[in-house]
Amino acid sequence: MRFLHRNRMFEDNYRQRGLRNKLVKTLEKKGISDPNVLKAIGKVPRHVFFETALLDHAYQDKAFPIGEGQTISQPYTVAFQTEKLEIKPGDKVLEIGTGSGYQACILLELGAKVYTIEYNKKLYDRTKVLLPKLGYSPYFFHGDGSKGLPAKAPYNKIIVTAGAPVVPKSLTDQLADNGILIIPVGNRDKQVMLRITKKKDQLITEEFENFAFVPLLGKEGWGS
Repeated sequence: MRFLHRNRMFEDNYRQRGLRNKLVKTLEKKGISDPNVLKAIGKVPRHVFFETALLDHAYQDKAFPIGEGQTISQPYTVAFQTEKLEIKPGDKVLEIGTGSGYQACILLELGAKVYTIEYNKKLYDRTKVLLPKLGYSPYFFHGDGSKGLPAKAPYNKIIVTAGAPVVPKSLTDQLADNGILIIPVGNRDKQVMLRITKKKDQLITEEFENFAFVPLLGKEGWGS
């Protein structure tokens, strides 16, 4: 498979597919067990989201900068959040923080209908062009994701890919019944991953391990 991205021709060749398989095995060893999530990680060409100088790092289990003060998340983090969402084919999913677009691709591979919103206009413009070239077509929006996307609510699942100071009420309000929100909450340096399940009018919160995300910007995040 060959495709053009930002005036550079990329190839998804045998070596890159082998590196993805190695990454999948690494994630399995770290505790990711959902076979559908692992299969999605093994299909999405992560190297496409990297600058030339960083291509050798594309399949390491690390986060890397993508410009505009943002990062492409560590594959383990992507897999962890995705696994906790319990995606089912046809689920309507809101992603807060499009970033590179890698997470959206994973969700689409799982059969979700993805609405993704990005605060940074340059990243939004870049990703909106790239993903369709790779065969991935979520619904793209530019704006304040901390407030969700009420015009398209409710959602079966909501995933937040930036660290929030608190859980925005706007997001829990936009969950459908039995919906799940996965969100990292804490300070600017470290957050705990929360999974919030909406059962009628009750919110059930579970806490998982600590992570470090870039800050969630916007009115219900850390501001602009």
